[in-house]
Amino acid sequence: MERIAESIMLSWGVKRIVLAFLAGALAVLALPPFNFFAVLFISFPVLVWLLDGASGSAEAGLLGRLRPAFWTGWWFGFGYFVAGLWWLGNALLVEADSFAWALPLAILGLPAVLALFYGAATAVARVLWSDGLGRIAALSAAFGLGEWLRSFVLTGFPWNAIGYAAMPAPLMMQSVELVGIFGMSALTVFVFSAPALVGTSRGAVPGILVALLLFSAHVGYGWFALSRLDGSQPVAPDAVIRIVQPNIDQSAKWDAAERERIFSQMLELSALPPREGQPRASHIVWPETALPFLLTENPGALSRIADMLQVGQTLITGAVRFEDGAGGAPERYYNTIYVIDDEGQIIGSADKLHLVPFGEYLPFEASLRKLGLAPVADTFGGFSTGDRRGLLALPGGLGAVPLICYEAIFPDLSEVPDGRGSLLLNVTNDAWYGRTPGPYQHLRQAQVRAVETRLPLVRAANSGISIVADAGGRIVGSLPLGEAGVFDVALPPSAQQFWSISYRRFNFGLIIVIMVLTALIARNGKRLRLD
Repeated sequence: MERIAESIMLSWGVKRIVLAFLAGALAVLALPPFNFFAVLFISFPVLVWLLDGASGSAEAGLLGRLRPAFWTGWWFGFGYFVAGLWWLGNALLVEADSFAWALPLAILGLPAVLALFYGAATAVARVLWSDGLGRIAALSAAFGLGEWLRSFVLTGFPWNAIGYAAMPAPLMMQSVELVGIFGMSALTVFVFSAPALVGTSRGAVPGILVALLLFSAHVGYGWFALSRLDGSQPVAPDAVIRIVQPNIDQSAKWDAAERERIFSQMLELSALPPREGQPRASHIVWPETALPFLLTENPGALSRIADMLQVGQTLITGAVRFEDGAGGAPERYYNTIYVIDDEGQIIGSADKLHLVPFGEYLPFEASLRKLGLAPVADTFGGFSTGDRRGLLALPGGLGAVPLICYEAIFPDLSEVPDGRGSLLLNVTNDAWYGRTPGPYQHLRQAQVRAVETRLPLVRAANSGISIVADAGGRIVGSLPLGEAGVFDVALPPSAQQFWSISYRRFNFGLIIVIMVLTALIARNGKRLRLD
């Protein structure tokens, strides 16, 4: 091990770049759909050893001394994000004539930007670097802070935060309710970097013991938390959810010639009888933008929905909402969830607040449209942002926290100001990405939101993966990727939430403080030894 560590530390030039890139790319195997988290015991020790050898010239000044560490982290992040996000390019091939030119930007450009956060993290960690356990703590704190910054800088894109790699199954998801995804990211880096100490000897015994203790506590808390959930009582025992997954090809979704076929398919799937001996659904859920037209352009659609619904049933559907430009204001389109009762009346709605840059809207729109650019979902000229976040009231005394598409990757959006609610409602359309790792990664992040909030998750996806999960992230009903169909399942109960988002933020901050103090103590101890 020491010989391997020394070889990696002394690597330079192209060899160093390739090692950092491959270490980052290898880490993606810990994410869905692979879930082979043990690869992180290779990726992060390699990163630590590379950083051991990433010291600049003493005469180069602070930034010059940190430049090798920054580029080591950047190449690691570039490998991680290229291997983990290449599937985003699929969305540009839906209308290849208009957007294929942007493939390099999606497959290489976005990873290059996201890698800046990892480069900054390794540079900051190098400031506190030492030759023992302290450098592992420094790297953990820096990565935790980097993932936190990635959640809001430039509107935020915390997709595939490192912490998700340590949560391949519900048993290993439960700790997130204590420290949040950013705390999990810091602790994940610490645990999986610990084997690097064996390669350099100093601090190996305490470091490995702490890592083993953290990993054991992670699994042990998972067992405890899941066993605690088993006695939960449902808030609405008569609530039965039907998820409709139509599997509509994205290229046909807004084709005027296909609208009637799509709408008829949605109605037919929704009207299917329940399995013999099973109760009928009380709430039917359609995916994001499931209505293939504006309701204002098809007034008969609500009547057909009312004819399909039985007495007491409710339809919850994604749709595009149009707002007329009254008083000279511009016309607006919103990515919306509608709640429709059995008389065909819209009794509730929620608009998407966190839109996808370049996907649903164009930043600096006036300037970029002059250059011929447009958002990928440009059917209606882009979407506008909703102005209110709150619970979506559903018949049966239920309150849903609405999460439209990738809003489910933002922990803060699972908390609303007017109450905790009864469930998380996630409608999405991952047909943009085809049969790639993207839909699996998206699903995992939504599952983790259920664990954080201790609310059941109801998730309808156009092409999959549609699920209903309990408050521990355990799937109780699902449809696989790329299949059309429905499934009915009783709404799982919510559970007592012992740790709110405020407590998770505090615990995350505490982890960072402990890690930084450990790194400082270790660094000062190294200086004393040198003196």
